[in-house]
Amino acid sequence: MKYIFLLLISVFALSACNNEKVATPKPKGYFRIHFPEKKYQSFNDGCAYSFSYPTYAQLSNDRDKNAQACWKNLNFTPFNGVLHITYYDVFSPATYNEMTENARSLAMKHTVKADAIDQRIINYPDKKVYGVYYSIEGNTASSVQFFLTDSVNHYLRGALYFNERPQYDSIQPVVKFIKQDIDKLIETFQWKNGKL
Repeated sequence: MKYIFLLLISVFALSACNNEKVATPKPKGYFRIHFPEKKYQSFNDGCAYSFSYPTYAQLSNDRDKNAQACWKNLNFTPFNGVLHITYYDVFSPATYNEMTENARSLAMKHTVKADAIDQRIINYPDKKVYGVYYSIEGNTASSVQFFLTDSVNHYLRGALYFNERPQYDSIQPVVKFIKQDIDKLIETFQWKNGKL
C-alpha cells in the first residue's frame, strides 16, 4: 500500500511538471507619449501683460459667458490640457487681498484628493512680478495653479486642467513636461507700462 501511495504521488508530481506555457496577464501599461521639442513664442497683444508660451500650444480668448477682456486659454491640444488664464485690474487693497485669498482657497479645495500641495513664492522685484505657485500632486482636477501680481494695479491667475478623468500615474509625465512651460511663462512674464 505504501508503494502504491508513493507511486501515485510521483505520478501527480511528474504530471504537474509539464512544459506547457501558462498564460499570465500582462501588467497594466500606458501609451508612449511623444513630447515635442521645446520652442517658445511671445504673447504681447493688447493686454496689460506679456509672456512666452510653447509653439505646440494654442492661445485663444476664453469663450465663457462671464469671460472678461484678456482672459485667455492656453490649449495643450496634444495632451488634452488647458491652462486657464484670468486677468483683473486691482482697484483697492481690499480687492487685492480678496483675490489672493480666493486663489489660495481655490488651490486648497483640492486637499480632499491631493497627496500633496507644495507652495512656491514667485518673486521678481526687478519686473514687479510677485505671486504664489501651487503644485498639486494626486488625482485632482487641477495639477498647477498660480497667481501673479504687481501688488498695486494688476492680478493674473492661472490654473491647469486636463479634459479627462484624473489619473495621476498616467498624466504625471505630461504634468512634469507642462510645468516646465508654465515655469517659462512665469519667468518671462512682464507687466506693461501703465494700466490698459
